[in-house]
Amino acid sequence: MRLLLQNGQILSKDNNLVQKDILIEGSKVIQIATEIQVEDGVQVIPLAGKLVIPGLIDMHVHLREPGFEKKETIETGSLAAARGGFTTIACMPNTRPVIDTPETVENIIQEAERVGKARVLPLGAITVRELGQELTDFKAMKEAGIVALSDDGVGVQSSHMMKEAMRKAHALGLSIVAHCEDDTLAKNGCVHDGEFAKKHGLPGIPNEAEAIHVGRDILLAEDVGVHYHVCHISTEQSVRLVREAKSRGQKVTAEVTPHHLLLTDGDIPGMDPLYKMNPPLRSAEDRAALIAGLKDGTIEIIATDHAPHTLEEKAMGMEKAPFGIVGLETAFPLMYTHLVRTGELLLSELVEKMTSKPAEIFGLPYGELAEGKRADITVIDLEIEKAIDPASFYSKGKNTPFTGWKCKGWPVLTLLNGMITYQENER
Repeated sequence: MRLLLQNGQILSKDNNLVQKDILIEGSKVIQIATEIQVEDGVQVIPLAGKLVIPGLIDMHVHLREPGFEKKETIETGSLAAARGGFTTIACMPNTRPVIDTPETVENIIQEAERVGKARVLPLGAITVRELGQELTDFKAMKEAGIVALSDDGVGVQSSHMMKEAMRKAHALGLSIVAHCEDDTLAKNGCVHDGEFAKKHGLPGIPNEAEAIHVGRDILLAEDVGVHYHVCHISTEQSVRLVREAKSRGQKVTAEVTPHHLLLTDGDIPGMDPLYKMNPPLRSAEDRAALIAGLKDGTIEIIATDHAPHTLEEKAMGMEKAPFGIVGLETAFPLMYTHLVRTGELLLSELVEKMTSKPAEIFGLPYGELAEGKRADITVIDLEIEKAIDPASFYSKGKNTPFTGWKCKGWPVLTLLNGMITYQENER
């Protein structure tokens, strides 16, 4: 199949928009030029000056399958990813059963390939059933197709267990992707340990619950030499620790979510569990540190931590409702509208943090728009403004605190290996 994307705009190296045609044959981009003439029979999609970028990459997604299909499935999550402009997503292992065997890894990859709407890269659990007691078979899971290791959803409490995991992961060339949370400090907290918690008499999760694990793991990883990646970083202390490790040349990386970049615990409008996530929304000072870290490169990538739940679960109240919000279908518009259009980031910096940087960090052959490369492509309308409406989501999860937020920068076309996986107005 040959496909021409006509009159799109791509980002030049000096952050200017340059009008180009892009010719795709099969799964590859074969030509990028100012004007491409094609013969009859080539499908032509006129873009009318819309932005064309590499397919977005999200290294932190909860697809919920197997075990929690009422919340999400690989199919609905992949559809949501495509609608959000994502071509590659990494799914976290806290399913039921946990992704802790090669058989489960293979099943997920096979189902994602059957659906064909997004490239799904499973992360394997560090410990059996994520219980922190026994390491999984890293080698067997790597051979089955995992991209990294994580016990996301819980922190590995034992320093000895984490160091052994790092040693084995390093020997296999696998990254450790850490959910950083000290259970003795987090306890049964449901929001940040700040003014909102005090006002409503809720148990709080202090900054140190995250930062202590970040600091511990950086020291362990320094000794071992493994690539260590911090999930959903949320505190000023954690950013400071990562920045210091990087200044010494240590291979430490970090991701941040759109919700931690845009919201604080001061934005929570009363006892609304749609604002409950883990890590929780922190203080204004923490949010400022996250934005500063994103701008100076301490935090390399933006990841959604897409965490769908049923609305019935989210209606259980602030203390009992599960943690998490959805993010695949809103991430780029939110970040473009509230970081790029406000001058916090250049458009090229946002695109890099959602495409080439995650690919570079995890050694993935994606995230680049160039001749001869995979035709993983996302087309963005930077002009049209729409309000976020959960009723329109392809995800089963409608749990978002951003309902009604008006955004620009909406994906209108997504291609995976040259095949259209999402086109606006064609569900």
